[in-house]
Amino acid sequence: MNIDLSRRGFLKLAGAGVAATSLGAMGFGAAEAAEQAHVRAFKLASTTETRNTCTYCSVACGILIYSKGDVAAGEEAHVVHIEGDADHPTNRGTLCPKGAALKDTVLSATRLTQPRIRRPGSDTLEDISWEEALDKIARALKDDRDANLIETNDAGVPVNRWTSTGFLAASATTNETAWLTYKVVRSMGIVGFDNQARV
Repeated sequence: MNIDLSRRGFLKLAGAGVAATSLGAMGFGAAEAAEQAHVRAFKLASTTETRNTCTYCSVACGILIYSKGDVAAGEEAHVVHIEGDADHPTNRGTLCPKGAALKDTVLSATRLTQPRIRRPGSDTLEDISWEEALDKIARALKDDRDANLIETNDAGVPVNRWTSTGFLAASATTNETAWLTYKVVRSMGIVGFDNQARV
């Protein structure tokens, strides 16, 4: 591509460039940035901000979820924006591509929002309540522990091992939650205990 530029045209163009960079050097660029920072606060002013943890991996990045709709007033809240939490010590506002796409995951039409079960002999899944799901899990754990707990080894030493059930913990939790999970699982005697971070 050839540009037909005279000496006079070149000097005018160079002079305009010098003027623009001089204005930026005198602080007008900072003023524009300050104005943008001032306006940004109004972008999500009518939304509710909720801090949370990204659900994808074991890094446990902090996220900010913005929703419209006042739940206290009986309205249904809808997620309108998700971004990294700049105050979070793990990610300091950054997100990986999966974390940056969390809004699409939350609003996906195929996202499960309640437990489902496939009854014996059925070929379809049906929705059940959280109470029913937790009751079924608790009953299955109790029955299996009663049937398979090894209280003593061959020498008669108490070991309280439960080897027929395993537990996989989530890694996007606080240290306190992780500690409590470990104590509960080990106190039940479960030997097969692992964390999502290693999977």
